[in-house]
Amino acid sequence: MSRIVSVFVPCLMDAPHPETARSVVTVLRRIGVSVNIPKEQSCCGQPAYNNGYRREAARVARRFLKTFASARAIVCPSGSCVHMIRHEYPVLFANDAQWLRLAEEIGKRTFELTEFLVDVLQVTDVGACYPAKATYHDSCHLARGLGIRSQPRELLSNVRGLQWVEMKDSDRCCGFGGAFSIKYPEISTALCDDKIENIRNTGADTVIGCDMGCLMHIAARLATTGSPIHVRHIADILAHTGNAP
Repeated sequence: MSRIVSVFVPCLMDAPHPETARSVVTVLRRIGVSVNIPKEQSCCGQPAYNNGYRREAARVARRFLKTFASARAIVCPSGSCVHMIRHEYPVLFANDAQWLRLAEEIGKRTFELTEFLVDVLQVTDVGACYPAKATYHDSCHLARGLGIRSQPRELLSNVRGLQWVEMKDSDRCCGFGGAFSIKYPEISTALCDDKIENIRNTGADTVIGCDMGCLMHIAARLATTGSPIHVRHIADILAHTGNAP
């Protein structure tokens, strides 16, 4: 597999958390991967697709496919976006042979960050150091949609200074679900409160995940309760080499 990759930055990272996108680049470059970030990139189309706007989703998806058509490998720090590209683009273009062929080709070259590091490059130690007691949240699309569960844990187990503890029901939904949290706020909040109780019961001071949507949802709920627990994307943990910030 190529050591030259193109990075696709998710919407929820691009605007509110660009520092995490920089962490992705830091990790990849540290292990000798050349990184390209196409300026023409936009959304993968998932928000429109999930809300039933197929025509609008297809228009955004075609832009993604044209932008990354020549990429040897595409790395994205989001299981949710990768699931959309790999599994929903073929559904979206099922009646369009030309775009379907390109979608299937690019889907095979698109990888979630931890999947790319562990499964493709076979790297489980990126030289990170992050002194903290941490637990890990499995996001739905990443764990159940892509089957990525062990890869983040392998990487985190090799972070120096990181004390590791599993939470109960780590793969139970946090209640985000994109528009779900807006349409059904009471159910979403109840699910998040269950997640936070499981996080607190570990005694961890930090909760880590691979999808920014889940992390923003958990962080917002923790903030409303005055909790001191930190919320971090795994890229920020893997990029860190000094004392915990």
